[in-house]
Amino acid sequence: MSGLNRSSSAPSKNGLPPKELIDDLCSRFILNVPKEDQQSFERILFLVECAHWFYEDNTVDNNPSLKSITLKEFTSLMFNNCDVLKPYVPHIDDIFKDFTSYKVRVPVTGAIILDETFERCLLVKGWKGSSWSFPRGKKNKDEEDHSCAVREVLEETGFDVSKFLQKEQYLEMTFGQQRVRLYIIAGVKEDASFAPQTKKEISEIAWQRLDELQPATNEIISRGMTGLKLYMVSPFLSSLRSWISAHQPPVAPRFDKPSRGLSVWNAKNSSTGSSSVLAEIQLNKPAVDARPQDTGPGKSFRNFRFDTASIYRAMEAGFSS
Repeated sequence: MSGLNRSSSAPSKNGLPPKELIDDLCSRFILNVPKEDQQSFERILFLVECAHWFYEDNTVDNNPSLKSITLKEFTSLMFNNCDVLKPYVPHIDDIFKDFTSYKVRVPVTGAIILDETFERCLLVKGWKGSSWSFPRGKKNKDEEDHSCAVREVLEETGFDVSKFLQKEQYLEMTFGQQRVRLYIIAGVKEDASFAPQTKKEISEIAWQRLDELQPATNEIISRGMTGLKLYMVSPFLSSLRSWISAHQPPVAPRFDKPSRGLSVWNAKNSSTGSSSVLAEIQLNKPAVDARPQDTGPGKSFRNFRFDTASIYRAMEAGFSS
């Protein structure tokens, strides 16, 4: 990744962010944060990831001369240009690999949103790729499970489930070292308004029929009966059906309803990201909880401490320039 190192502050001809932009992001997201967020590489990399999201969602959109880059490329730029991170450039590959391993152990919560007939559930499709999943995301530091679920669902769908959520009504499974808890949000009106609040994370939101989601296996990645590609959906379906069988839906099933899934928001049809579009789907997408079990590769990096003196020197140099 060292090939991305750039010392010039002039605009890059290859579309990479200039040094002054990287310096600004470093100051905004790395230097001016509470000390507790500077105590491990995991925390630092989550801050770098937030800076990357800001760069992609705001800077690139407003400056066509800049190109979109991967998190790994962005991390290299930050380490090679931020004075307080430069000493760790020789270890950057190990740091990034450890961070990737660490992220898959952070607990995830979200929601299974059911319509009033309990025949459909709401799924979201990622910005990149073609997989559909329940709205969910990783927990923030010290965040409660149900609070994370409300926040993530609101970010990914624009729908506030706080009035529907019952803390004891959830399904939970563990995949590898990652715990996933999905709260059952039952009885949402089909014509409710949905639109993601984040940029370039969700490309489509749809009501999908449960009877069309049942795959041949319970693998994390699977396909429904109609060929719909699913991610982290199938393992929950059996328990979900058991829950549905034990609860009466607010509205009886309507046989005159369309038999296929209904798209309620699509990025291609929304110029502002706030409107809803209803169309039939043609079948053929921080700080984070930093306290999972401390195991796995790169444990030594979890004992990292910043050289506070060098941070202050860098900040003073920035203020005097």
